[in-house]
Amino acid sequence: MRSVIVLGFLSAFAVLLPAQKTPELSAVINVDAPVVVLSHVRVMDGTGAPAREDQTIVIANGRIETVGPAASVKTPQGAQVLDRPGFTVIPGLVGMHDHLYYTASYSVQVTAGKVDEPGIYAAELPYTGPRLYLAAGVTTMRTTGSVEPYADLKIKQRIDAGLMPGPAIDATAPYLEGAPTRFAQMHELRDAAEARQMVDYWAGEGMTSYKAYMNITRDELGAGIEQAHSHHAKLTGHLCSVTWHEAIALGIDNLEHGPVFADTEFVADKKLDTCPAGGSRSWLPLDVKGPQVQGLIHELVEHHVAVTSTLPVFEASVPGRPKLQQRVLDAMSAESAQSYLAARARVAMDTPTTALFKKEMEFELAFVRAGGILLAGPDPTGNGGVLPGFGDQREVELLVEAGFTPLEAIHIATENGAVFLGRQDYIGTIAQGKQADLVLVKGDPSQHIEDIENIETVFKAGVGYDSKKLIESVRGQVGIR
Repeated sequence: MRSVIVLGFLSAFAVLLPAQKTPELSAVINVDAPVVVLSHVRVMDGTGAPAREDQTIVIANGRIETVGPAASVKTPQGAQVLDRPGFTVIPGLVGMHDHLYYTASYSVQVTAGKVDEPGIYAAELPYTGPRLYLAAGVTTMRTTGSVEPYADLKIKQRIDAGLMPGPAIDATAPYLEGAPTRFAQMHELRDAAEARQMVDYWAGEGMTSYKAYMNITRDELGAGIEQAHSHHAKLTGHLCSVTWHEAIALGIDNLEHGPVFADTEFVADKKLDTCPAGGSRSWLPLDVKGPQVQGLIHELVEHHVAVTSTLPVFEASVPGRPKLQQRVLDAMSAESAQSYLAARARVAMDTPTTALFKKEMEFELAFVRAGGILLAGPDPTGNGGVLPGFGDQREVELLVEAGFTPLEAIHIATENGAVFLGRQDYIGTIAQGKQADLVLVKGDPSQHIEDIENIETVFKAGVGYDSKKLIESVRGQVGIR
């Protein structure tokens, strides 16, 4: 094992900005002063509490020094003051399914409904991904599965060193996957011993979380969970061959996508350690209020297993959704945009995904109402319609469509992720003493959640990044760099 020591989650998210900003950073920074005041703003603090009107936030040396009514908060001498009536401040988003790769050319990798050999190939986004995440208000992210692990680690290192803009990263190791995998860049485990070896190796390289994938066996998954826990790390899963019931019994920490699209326990004649075809269809006749689904919810809550909502990646396969946005098409390379539009046009009007998508929304609302821990992330994969950052904003909007209030949706996308990562003392909510990871939004997301897209400045450790400049810097490049 390499002699690299991971000193817990605090070091994993260290912000090590140099005294002198690089030209690359300076070009996208619009606020950089020792003391900054955001005055006359609305505050949605991330806890789910009602928005507070006419507030002032004082940021000093990268932290929140004061937050309170504008009439009573004094402006420190020499501070840079941003007077922003009509604006809202929310905590930086904590993206819990935010890859640094993207299925840029999915439509040309599938022939007659089958993936071409040697499998789906995903494009790494070392330049555009981090910039788009930060531009959209994501100040902390979990990569939730890696296909180019050394690139992911280098991106994290460069961001931590202040050499490039981007969120703080919880770097997830390469997928723990069995055979046969559909992805050209995924290793296929031979047995449980190799699962342990992979966890140990990538812990030594600096990875801080793990993800199991669709064809892993129960023995391999159990070994991976046990070994991850020995490194004080957590393991999540996008499963298929192993059911959610089996994974919960093995001690998994988190399950991705929601069960409608990933749990196969209700498939007739499900074989052990085998990923069945058409698993999602088994959910079509199920009633979320019925005993089978309610039993699953109870089990998840009882064992404190978190579920990550990734509604945008499934919305992309619903006819006519999402509404096409020019900002998304402008960010894509010409090839990526063409691939996405072609894949979008092939979505059948009678696809069962329409009903399944609504059922997943219903499940997530019921899960939270029962006391479940819901996390949020977009999963920028699928047919290529979900982009880093923009997808995180869409996830929050879709949570509101699912029945959550805007305050609840922001809470899920901020504090819940911070708590899962063990970072709640530093990020996730707006409170005195916490790191100044803040998003300055024009409008009122507490009433109109789509206003979350109107970002002026994203503060990461007190440094303000210009959202529009970050977005403009990646125009036409998503999918190629």
